Amino acid sequence: MSSNRYPPIPRQQPGPLVFFGSMELTLTGRKIHDALWQALPRPIRVAILETPAGFELNSAAVAARYAEFFRERLAPYQPETVVVPARKKGTPFSPDDPAICAPLLRATYIYLGAGSPTYTVRQLRASYAWRALLVRHRQGVPLCFESAATLAVSRFTIPVYEIYKVGEDPHWKEGLDLLGSYGLTITFVPHWNNTDGGAALDTSRCYIGQPRFAQMLALLPAESTVVGIDDHTALVVQPARALAQVMGLGTVTVLHQGREQIYPAGATIPLAALGEFRLPADLREGVDPEIWEAALTAQATPEPPPPRPPEEVLRLVAERAAARARRDWATADQLRSEITRLGWWVDDTPTGPSLRRLEAGAAR
Repeated sequence: MSSNRYPPIPRQQPGPLVFFGSMELTLTGRKIHDALWQALPRPIRVAILETPAGFELNSAAVAARYAEFFRERLAPYQPETVVVPARKKGTPFSPDDPAICAPLLRATYIYLGAGSPTYTVRQLRASYAWRALLVRHRQGVPLCFESAATLAVSRFTIPVYEIYKVGEDPHWKEGLDLLGSYGLTITFVPHWNNTDGGAALDTSRCYIGQPRFAQMLALLPAESTVVGIDDHTALVVQPARALAQVMGLGTVTVLHQGREQIYPAGATIPLAALGEFRLPADLREGVDPEIWEAALTAQATPEPPPPRPPEEVLRLVAERAAARARRDWATADQLRSEITRLGWWVDDTPTGPSLRRLEAGAAR
């Protein structure tokens, strides 16, 4: 199937938002992805944003695992997968670099995986990558968040590593507030029913434990809504339909206005039950107009045949492919940086590396 065909999203309504509690790369996760993909236009192009794990030395390997999952576990859809290595601001892999983030504008499914929620917030806030995600969501593309990313896009996020690992006192950090534009003040808590600690350690409430989480609840503004998502469970929010659906094996717990409501798998939740929900009259409200137009152009315009790269670039690409084959991610990243310096960008596809020429001034 040609990688140059990217039909426009046919509907003018926001795409679904998928918030996983955990286990998104399991049979349960595959079923949830499959349910969403049935409604997507073809070809399905998955963009995997590497930012949440961008601080890890093996973040490329983490992202590659996601790409492999989509290609192998959802093979009947023949998805085209691309990793977007927008790892850290102020580096050659910056979420502010339009050239690195370009695949987001063509994607029909965008995925953010494991990592640190507070790091994700710092790197994505006001970035080109984040603004592109908001545009693509409004243009109908589903956004899918794993547990750390689910935390990051909340109104307030739990600094899990800082509390659970470092020992800081219970507190909240500002999140990316994805649903704020819909009038909702939601704080997501994945791993709500986690039992990894066994009988000896309470690891529920995203490893914070119920006693510390009770302290944290008292610190939230009165208008806040907390949505706890069990392991092996996802909450699929459909803004265009003003509802959310519980999918997977567990439950979703909603704490709102002093009341607790538990929704089992298969339940439908009116978004009005989560706060003062409103759908913008104009889907372009609050998003970047230049990125909006760039995304429409990217969807409607096939990419021209790329110019032939010079022999030096082709040699480096071959060396990088060999490094990836032996899972030497550090060398592969070093070679990618050298290729980028020469004015080319490498996209990793199921059929091998694909090169595209960077715009003038984009090479670093």
